[in-house]
Amino acid sequence: MAAVELFESRVEAPERPHLYVVSDAVSYRTGRPLAQRRAARAVMLSRRHRTLVALGVAASLVVLAWPGHAFGGTTGAGLPTDLASSSTLASGMVYVVQPGDTVSSIARLMNPLAPRVARAALVAELDSSVVVPGEHVLIP
Repeated sequence: MAAVELFESRVEAPERPHLYVVSDAVSYRTGRPLAQRRAARAVMLSRRHRTLVALGVAASLVVLAWPGHAFGGTTGAGLPTDLASSSTLASGMVYVVQPGDTVSSIARLMNPLAPRVARAALVAELDSSVVVPGEHVLIP
């Protein structure tokens, strides 16, 4: 397509203006060709996709490695795992019965929030509601 310019002569006033061809097809587009731009965009989208997949895998691994109490986990005695890790007696520990200890006092050490649940688990573990000083008790 050619550009067209209207020209009016000031010296003599013709009845109608003259048309002159200024130039032939001029390309105003600069930069890289379309094929190169499309290839660069495809590479960029591929990188974004790989990055998002890698972030998803990393987030999944973090969630799987997170401690159980973050998801509301509890121990065998009914104590939330975050409290069990901060208390003196946790599930799997061996407790040596001291003089004056009872099943109820050990249950309160296991689970200060709900000692009844801990006592029931302890009685089920011991098959008895009586403890003897010096006895080794596996905390359920």
